Amino acid sequence: MREQTALPDVSGADADGGKPDAAVVRDALGVGVAVGLSGFAFGVTSAGSGLTLAQTCALSLLVFTGASQFALVGALAAGGNPLTAAAGAFFLGVRNAFYGLRLSQLLALPRAVRPFAAQWVIDETTAVALAQPTRRSVRIGFTVTGLTLYVLWNLTTLLGALGAEAIGDTDTWGLDAAGPAVFLALLAPMLKDSTERTVAALAVLLGLGLLPVLPAGVPVLVAALAAPLVLWARGRRAGGAGEDMGRGGAEGEDGR
Repeated sequence: MREQTALPDVSGADADGGKPDAAVVRDALGVGVAVGLSGFAFGVTSAGSGLTLAQTCALSLLVFTGASQFALVGALAAGGNPLTAAAGAFFLGVRNAFYGLRLSQLLALPRAVRPFAAQWVIDETTAVALAQPTRRSVRIGFTVTGLTLYVLWNLTTLLGALGAEAIGDTDTWGLDAAGPAVFLALLAPMLKDSTERTVAALAVLLGLGLLPVLPAGVPVLVAALAAPLVLWARGRRAGGAGEDMGRGGAEGEDGR
């Protein structure tokens, strides 16, 4: 990942190798529109799970993180306890806090603006922002992606909730899979090393393997243990390798 020194403040579109503003806007709009349209699937799924129109729209307006929203309504539709469903959605949304730590350095926004920008710290805005070479393009990419996605996601959520009755059974259409599919499509390119891929694979195995055994919403919470488990195992291996090297060095000295 680039260091902050690689993101100088520039005023020109192409200064210091920066991307033209038009190219950044085009990329941001592409992501915002493509993902924003999937809000329709959320609106339909949420209404199908028993939430009212007001509750569905409030989730998109206030929570605004697709994976967590789909996890919540999916657990409720499966008959899960509301507290368990909310806990699963919360833990999925915690990742945005870690995104914010990185983005706060790259965006360097005025203190008064940060609380409003925090609402747009999600997978898509983070992916677009981190792909930019300069602070100027980071800010443009983040803002355009966030604004486009927020407006479209909430509009299509409303349309989906209103049209749920006309569509019928959401399971028949498979619309409940749209959110997770978009999330995985954004996540996959970010799994660049073996540790990250191992965490993702273990989380999938835990989540899917425990679905038939645990109540709805609980497998998501258990899957969150994948990261600490993999990091613990990696630390154990690194510690064992260090001890072996130390013993080998001591034996070599004794043999001289």
